[in-house]
Amino acid sequence: MEEKYEKAIFAGGCFWCMVHPFDEQPGVISVISGYTGGNVENPTYSQVTTGTTGHTEAVEITFNPSILSYKELVEIYWKQTDPTDALGQFADRGDSYRPVIFYMDDTQKEIAEASRAALQASGRFSKPIVTEIEPAQPFYPAEDYHQDYYRKNRMHYNLYRRGSGRSKFIADNWK
Repeated sequence: MEEKYEKAIFAGGCFWCMVHPFDEQPGVISVISGYTGGNVENPTYSQVTTGTTGHTEAVEITFNPSILSYKELVEIYWKQTDPTDALGQFADRGDSYRPVIFYMDDTQKEIAEASRAALQASGRFSKPIVTEIEPAQPFYPAEDYHQDYYRKNRMHYNLYRRGSGRSKFIADNWK
């Protein structure tokens, strides 16, 4: 019997920092850095960073739902972000860094909305949870040098993650 894989798309600021938390999870087949939600086909990093294409940096995760559920992926997602900051994530500001869960179907939408409501009700954050939940748009892989950045450029990645404030926020709010 052939395995049936599914996809999930999450935006949580710099895509470099969104790959590693998912990449080594059992059931994750691949994590690709890229762009989604914009109005230009096959955008480049330099185009997206101008803020004129409407794209958001995101990761596309291919996963085996018989090993790792979409609900579990959403729970991992929350713990990589500041869900109270709609204007970007950590040092990265602007629409291309906004936090978004892009759903592929009604089931993913329902799971994401229920998870967001549960996080809001938990009282973990004093500010409202503002992460958007939107229908998936075409996803365009980023340039090769952005793929698996945390592996290829470990020292720079670790400095960036710390310097951006992401590591401290996660340690203070999610651990």
